[in-house]
Formats: sequence, C-alpha cells, structure tokens
Amino acid sequence: MYMFCEYNLTLCCLLPVFVIPLQSQDNCGIITLNNRNNCLYCVTAAKMSNPENYKNAKSIYEFTCRDIKGNEVSLEKYRGHVCIIVNVASQCGYTKNHYAELGELYDQYAESKGLRILAFPCNQFANEEPGTSEEICQFVSSKNVKFDMFEKVNVNGSDAHPLWKYLKHKQGGTLGDFIKWNFTKFIVDKDGQPVERHGPSTSPKDLVKNLEKYW
Repeated sequence: MYMFCEYNLTLCCLLPVFVIPLQSQDNCGIITLNNRNNCLYCVTAAKMSNPENYKNAKSIYEFTCRDIKGNEVSLEKYRGHVCIIVNVASQCGYTKNHYAELGELYDQYAESKGLRILAFPCNQFANEEPGTSEEICQFVSSKNVKFDMFEKVNVNGSDAHPLWKYLKHKQGGTLGDFIKWNFTKFIVDKDGQPVERHGPSTSPKDLVKNLEKYW
C-alpha cells in the first residue's frame, strides 16, 4: 500500500471506538458506542486512491515504496539528504557504466555529503529487467551495490508507481513527461523536491557539479 491512503472519518459519538474489518479491501468499518443512550453508529472510512493524489504531494516524503526485500519503506527516512532516484535494469546497454558510476558516487559522497541513491528496477523497456527480486538481488550483489534497491515497479502508464508519477509531474521530460528508457535520473534536494531530471545518456559521474548545488 502506498502512502497516499487517507481516511475520511465522520464520527457521531465519543469513545470507545472499535475497528472491525469489512470484506472490502478498500474500506474498514468503525463502530462507536454511546453508553448514555445505548446507540450504535457505524461509519465507513473510504480509502482515497493513489492516482488522484500524487499531484497534491508536497515532497517525496509523502510516499512509501517496497524495498527489494518487500519491506515497506517511508521515504521520510531520506529527509535532509540529497537523493538520486533512478530506474535501473540488469540487461541494458547502460547497465555496466551506470551501476559502476552510481556506486562510485555513493562511495564518495554518502558519508561526506549525505548522498542517497534509490534504484527502482523496471522491466518496461525492451524487457531488460526480467528477473525476480531474488535474481535482481544476486545481480546487484555481484556488482557490490551498496545503495538502496527497491522492488520492481512500472514507471510509465496508469499503473506506474505513484512516486514515479509524482517525479514526472514535477520534472517533465523532452517530448513528453514519460520515462524514455532505463536509467533516467532525478535529483531530489534536501527538502524532498525533485529539482533536476537527466536521461540515460548522462553519465552519473557528470552529475557531480549538479549535485554540488544542493549539498
């Protein structure tokens, strides 16, 4: 479940409140008991859907993602850090160079400048990331990757992860906002704002001067 899950509650009575799950995955029921008149009130809390909400986000900190192990991660953990968010693939022509240079950036600036790199595998471009999470883990381990790897996502289309919809909304691309290929890189400043977007032809090492503006 992504972070844009909000609940709109209107309660008619005071506590105590009991939460009872309903059959629908999108709703829960809340029953409140008013002891003074022995009446029961049932209130339904409707979950807001992700696609309508990503444009209202104030920063990346409002999103959650699953890491490569399947654990929910709030991007709040990156508050105060300059970040690179990138869609990656294991079988792309850019793979070797990008993984090597992203690793070098992380090794050089993670401790000294607080740089964080968030890598999202994606199989939408020529099926160049076909593996399972376990296979991707094995691949990045062979590359000695130390930066943060996340679960495979879609970055384009109606089922794109809300974070990626937000990134594209804030930093549009040439000839359309959609992601053109693997290894599109977004720079996010210390306030969680996407401030720059760079395509796969830009080598990570060439981002140093750009990153220096946000340390």
